[in-house]
Amino acid sequence: MIGREIRMLLRHYLEQGLSKSALARQFGISRDTVHRWIRDGALDRDLDAQPVRARPRPAVPGKLDPYKPLIRARLEDYPELSAVRLFEEVRAAGYPGSYNRVKHFRRQIRPQPTPAPVVRFETEAGHQAQVDFAEFRFPWGTRYALLVVLGYSRLLWLQFYPRQDLRTLIAGLEAALGFFGGVPRELLFDQMRAVVTRDLRLRGGHLVRNEEFLRFAAHWGFTGRACRPYRAQTKGKVERPIRYVRSNFVYGRVFLGDADLDEQRGRWMERANGRLHGTTKEAPRLRFARDEQHRLQPLAARPYHSLVLPPAPSAPSPPCVVLPHIPIQRRPLASYAALAAGGGR
Repeated sequence: MIGREIRMLLRHYLEQGLSKSALARQFGISRDTVHRWIRDGALDRDLDAQPVRARPRPAVPGKLDPYKPLIRARLEDYPELSAVRLFEEVRAAGYPGSYNRVKHFRRQIRPQPTPAPVVRFETEAGHQAQVDFAEFRFPWGTRYALLVVLGYSRLLWLQFYPRQDLRTLIAGLEAALGFFGGVPRELLFDQMRAVVTRDLRLRGGHLVRNEEFLRFAAHWGFTGRACRPYRAQTKGKVERPIRYVRSNFVYGRVFLGDADLDEQRGRWMERANGRLHGTTKEAPRLRFARDEQHRLQPLAARPYHSLVLPPAPSAPSPPCVVLPHIPIQRRPLASYAALAAGGGR
């Protein structure tokens, strides 16, 4: 497009005697363009007229244009046809062009399948809880967080332990079930075998180790399941509790020791269970009290007593009392014989 100002300047400079080559360099255009404008009379038109606009060039038919209806029809019938297949078919029909043109056109017109609605796999109230272990490193040592989350209400229980073994798992689950005030029918373990069998590794085959946990599960009335066999139905159903604890509780906080860690854990757990959950749009504590608490199975009458696991470490024994040393004078037996016979003292 030649604007009014450019036309005025070109005509003015030409009248002053400047060369066309110099004007072309000054305006950043080719010398042939300046000659064409002069030849077409673009500089002699009325300066008050509308700017002269370049007329659009007529579309040049491409090599693929005659074959586009064929490609459209094939994709409507078979949306998953690849660009390679389409290229082979249009080549057989006489297309002389390149594969890239076919691929680009297919990408433009390929019908996009309607995404299936995401149906979140949910469990009914009181049916399932998710169990996870996580390792955390603190300045005073490594601690293992045991997390239990109810699948329906998302009520969360958390505790830190110095070890990750079967005895810790049993003690932690009993504390979690007591916190919930009932027992879900199923506990889902993300790494059930690795956690449950850790401290019984030297006690025979897998059957012995599994039977111990099965006795514990029967005592409390739940079924333990590993997450892996049907992860497609469980992954993402419950929020990832380990990531949530790392980012929302541990990250950026200062802990002075186990006592301070446990105190802050209790306060944080109250806030976590009272927050508005992103999926349910309800506070886990309210959802639990309204819909799930009465659906849980009753607690066992007593804690589980293991006949296989070694006893828990007891408190250190008191220090030994050191008795005072009393020196004793030792004499040969002959001296005592002489004393008995009255032969001396």
